[in-house]
Amino acid sequence: MPKHRHRSTRPAYRRHGWSTPRTVFTSIIAGLVIMASLGFSTPTRAELFAAYVDENAQELVAVASPEIVPVVERHDFSATPGYETFIAGGTNHDWAKLVLLMGGFPLTEGNVTVVTRWMRQENFVDSWWNRNNPLNNGWGSGGGGGTGRYVDLVDAAANAAEALNTLPRYGEIVATLRALAPTEQVERAIWFSGWATGMYNNGQHWSYAPVPVVSAPPSAWGR
Repeated sequence: MPKHRHRSTRPAYRRHGWSTPRTVFTSIIAGLVIMASLGFSTPTRAELFAAYVDENAQELVAVASPEIVPVVERHDFSATPGYETFIAGGTNHDWAKLVLLMGGFPLTEGNVTVVTRWMRQENFVDSWWNRNNPLNNGWGSGGGGGTGRYVDLVDAAANAAEALNTLPRYGEIVATLRALAPTEQVERAIWFSGWATGMYNNGQHWSYAPVPVVSAPPSAWGR
């Protein structure tokens, strides 16, 4: 028969490990007791605690809370298109914007719409750069009746802007453009300004159809 092993009836004891802080603290207490037996004053509870903290000092790393992190304010910046932007674009709509920019008028969709319609009344859209004089402006072009020619479209835009801001009879056009008036008010000011002797038949010959975007040859821009 196989031999049976009898289990020991002695209770099993577990070994308990002593943590390092507990050992240090016990050592401190023992040292203080010895000091007291040698005539030193008995430490207070606060002194015992301070001694333990000193022995077990830890480095603290401060972590900024999201609530106290300063918020960096970022500003949005926008750039106003310059002359070269519209010259590089090279279209009839770009030329209208160039006139507005040179004249100090707001570059709004309504103002651009008015000027491109005006250009269409003066020249065919497909050849809007005819004689480099899209608005048939006589100011500085050598043709008092608007039949003159400019060196290029940049010069034409500068002279159109100057004419509007110089001659008193164009004052209503200037005022409505700067006031961002509805397109019909600006166009009425154009009709009765004397720019065109026929006043576009009191506006009855004025077209309101969308003006297509058409590019002029680089040579017309002096490029």
